[in-house]
Amino acid sequence: MIEVRNLSKRFPAHPDPKIAVDDIQFTVHPGEVFGLIGPNGAGKTTTLRMLCTVLQPSSGTASVAGFDVVAQASEVRRNVGFLSANTGVYDRMTAWEMVQYYGRLNEIPPDILTQRINELFTTLQINDFRDLPGGKMSTGMKQKVSIARALVNDPPVLIFDEPTAGLDILVQRAVLNNIRELRGQGKTIVFSTHIMREVEKLCDRVAIMARGKIVACGTLADLREMYNQDDLEELFFALVS
Repeated sequence: MIEVRNLSKRFPAHPDPKIAVDDIQFTVHPGEVFGLIGPNGAGKTTTLRMLCTVLQPSSGTASVAGFDVVAQASEVRRNVGFLSANTGVYDRMTAWEMVQYYGRLNEIPPDILTQRINELFTTLQINDFRDLPGGKMSTGMKQKVSIARALVNDPPVLIFDEPTAGLDILVQRAVLNNIRELRGQGKTIVFSTHIMREVEKLCDRVAIMARGKIVACGTLADLREMYNQDDLEELFFALVS
């Protein structure tokens, strides 16, 4: 569902360009939660933004749902839902208006869109604040609306960039449960986080990034056996330090 081959991203800088992502490759299979973990500055968000077509690669290739992220960017966007902790929620739009707006951008027929929003708001427990403007929402409310917005066109691929950052423990739990349910529906999910227990609960396979490179990739069981380390956090620190 996702194929990344020799993907790199360089940003111009003086005197030398900054290499944010350096010749990485990985595959994410249908119905899989693929974890992407690493310290700040490792290149995770840059990688995810290239997969979402927000940034263009400097070299290498990537395809999402069978579409090239450069040559077929518009098709990629139709097949991807993206969510990050920094996803903006418009202060003057209500939860309903915001999700409806994104559904219209994806050209969903009005009757199907209304049904879809009702289903999402019930599943994500948004109905209690469906008419509340974004400027009056709590952080947890905004994150639920952002999830609904990412899901409104029912994309086969979902990319979550630290979706629980800044949330209280109850909202974190709800978000993780939603992601688990999405995997059960056969969605392909890329999940970036700093929280190791989230990785252990959700991810089928994990890629660990450091300094723009993938330094290890595999199932948690494979990585623990390969590096003779049962504690995921200790394994992580050993690989990125």
